[in-house]
Amino acid sequence: MEESEKEREEHACCCHCGCAHDEEEQSPRVKIVRIVISLVVLVGLLLLPKFGVVLNTWAVRAVFLLPLLCVGYDIFREAGEGIAHGELLDENFLMSVASIGAFAMGQCAEGVAVLAFYQIGELFEGYAVEKSRRNIVSLMKIRPERATVEREGKTETRSPSQVAVGSVVVVSPGEKIPLDGVVVSGTSTLRTAALTGESLPRRVEVGCSVISGCINGEGVLRIRTTKTFGESTVSKILELVEHASERKARSERFITRFSHVYTPLVCLAAVVVAVGIPLIRSVLGMQMAWNVWVYRSLTFLVISCPCAVVLSVPLTFFGAIGGAGARGILIKGANYLETLAKVKTVVFDKTGTLTKGNFEVVAQHPCSLTPQEVLRSAALAESHSTHPISHSIRREHEKTGGNLSIDAGGVTDVHETGGEGVEATVDGRSVAVGNSKLMTRLNIPFRNCHLSGTVVHVAVDSQYAGHIVIADEIKPRAKDAVEALKNMGVKRSVLLTGDRSETARAVAKEIGLDEVYAELLPDGKVAQLEQLLSDRRDGRVAFVGDGINDAPVLMRADLGIAMGALGSDAAVEAADVVLMDDDPCKVALAIRLAQRCLRIVWQNIVLALGVKFACMVLGTLGIGGLWLAVFADVGVLILCVCNAFRTLMPTGEGAAETHSWEAGMLRS
Repeated sequence: MEESEKEREEHACCCHCGCAHDEEEQSPRVKIVRIVISLVVLVGLLLLPKFGVVLNTWAVRAVFLLPLLCVGYDIFREAGEGIAHGELLDENFLMSVASIGAFAMGQCAEGVAVLAFYQIGELFEGYAVEKSRRNIVSLMKIRPERATVEREGKTETRSPSQVAVGSVVVVSPGEKIPLDGVVVSGTSTLRTAALTGESLPRRVEVGCSVISGCINGEGVLRIRTTKTFGESTVSKILELVEHASERKARSERFITRFSHVYTPLVCLAAVVVAVGIPLIRSVLGMQMAWNVWVYRSLTFLVISCPCAVVLSVPLTFFGAIGGAGARGILIKGANYLETLAKVKTVVFDKTGTLTKGNFEVVAQHPCSLTPQEVLRSAALAESHSTHPISHSIRREHEKTGGNLSIDAGGVTDVHETGGEGVEATVDGRSVAVGNSKLMTRLNIPFRNCHLSGTVVHVAVDSQYAGHIVIADEIKPRAKDAVEALKNMGVKRSVLLTGDRSETARAVAKEIGLDEVYAELLPDGKVAQLEQLLSDRRDGRVAFVGDGINDAPVLMRADLGIAMGALGSDAAVEAADVVLMDDDPCKVALAIRLAQRCLRIVWQNIVLALGVKFACMVLGTLGIGGLWLAVFADVGVLILCVCNAFRTLMPTGEGAAETHSWEAGMLRS
């Protein structure tokens, strides 16, 4: 049912704006040639009297028929096809009626000019659509076409969709990485511009995770795949891009419904002008003046065509989505773009969003055990966890000479509780590693720490053993991102985190956030977001996160923004906007782009309808004829299309150009 509705809307849009083009449509070059020929012939015919050549009425019409058919035969053909399919009130039909009517009334030059300038408007429209589509198509080029699979010392080429998880693929310099995986040998740099919009290469070596779609630089890499092609990053990106146009904004749906009502009404009004007014004049004893009022009716028809509005609105959204994609911001639909423009509260997760997520052990405060024993117990208990804090504890243990691959064999009964920590049996002893909530739940007295950072408490056999302090580095542009949000009208910036209050407040103060809610479990984040949603006075609430535990909050917010393609799959699936890199300034950039897009949409609507209604009145009063109509239709269309061009972002790949443009957008 939804699909049929979507098809009806798209079909209606094509019928009313004249943008439906079949496969046999002439190329732009051929169309330009036809326009030039018809205009040259038209000017030549208009100059004939200057050279003493005078033709009678029928001869004039016969001669003018050549440029009329040259420039308008495809319009007449599509109008006929529309009539055959029961769709009378489209742009081609209205233009055909106006030009043929003017021709029949002896206004041959105007009849040819209407079609010629209409074709020029279509050229502008086609160029705008193609320009916007190029940004989308450039994203589609990230799809890898083949994968070189290594098997028993030999290599064979396969389709990425045929490569199983755990296979080793060989990627030579200049090739795209076909599947997500981990580097098992080789070092190189990866060009990620097609995915993130960032021109600076990323250095990878053995043990680094890599994502599909990146282009390998100078070294040969052997990569063990961790996902099938259908679950890989590039596949998910392509799926998002392909379905982005299916979600229409409210203003797009309004324009479609508006055209359904508007076009029949103005056609009825044109009939009243052509027939009704002469009849009223006859009743009042005045001359009917059929020629005058039919000509004004034809002028009214050309002016009333809703092409400028119906074309420019979806074109503006389409251009904005494509331009955002070129800068590493994937917006899943025009409806989300519209919501993004109305965001007044931005809620951030902390780890991986505003901070790098590169936790390092900065201090150890033992109590009943030695520092080495506390670290070893924590590292073994955390040996099966994927949390960034667990990784940092294990790395510190290995730096001090520990070997988890041997020691971890004595770890059993592992139980991890989200937002609290891990409980496990290590060498026959019960070990609990986590935050103060875990210690409180287990009724184990613990000591607070005066240092700023994440405090990980360790208990062995229900006795407090000490704590480890872990610090996370704030991202360099996090403060700039929050400042940019405030400058563009975001009224509240909020931090939700499971980290302890002291650390959260320190981060919020340094970055400049307005509110902080700390020590929250995943369900606590949802509850707090619900409170923020209920307290909002105006605008929408956006949540920005990257972890798997952020998925419920991303889905509950008015708008979910997933931070980075390297974040969790669950977060990317749940989000409405996906930032392909981890730069928090992209949040402000996305909102600025959306606000700009909405401004252009309403500028085009006001401009097009305002000019059209004014020209309708003038045309009906006889002030201006078909030349005025040409401006009101084609001229306004060209102005609106040119205005819609502003949603397209620059496509240069230079880092300096990229950052200077983003800085300009954020300041504007």
